[in-house]
Amino acid sequence: MGFFDMFNDEKVEPGPREAQLNATISGRVQGVGFRWWTAGEAKTLGLVGYAKNLDNGDVEVVAQGSRESCEKLQTIFESGNTAGHVENVDAEITQPTGSYKGFGTY
Repeated sequence: MGFFDMFNDEKVEPGPREAQLNATISGRVQGVGFRWWTAGEAKTLGLVGYAKNLDNGDVEVVAQGSRESCEKLQTIFESGNTAGHVENVDAEITQPTGSYKGFGTY
């Protein structure tokens, strides 16, 4: 997915919310478009949730959808093929909590 693809109106409808990815991503992930890139990847996978800058320079990601899509997003984070430079991904997949209508960036 390219940078401008995230602005494309073609969105995958959110899938069943059977799982939630809770991830903290460390590295050079602030000020490089990482949250916007994450939103684009998540929308492509039919996920809802958010990507949020943390005060310590990390990015927090909460994504809900199918277990398969949550696992794919985690794999993408760990692949090294991301915006910015990911040094560490601390992630777990749990039962969904909360309710999201789309994928936001904060």
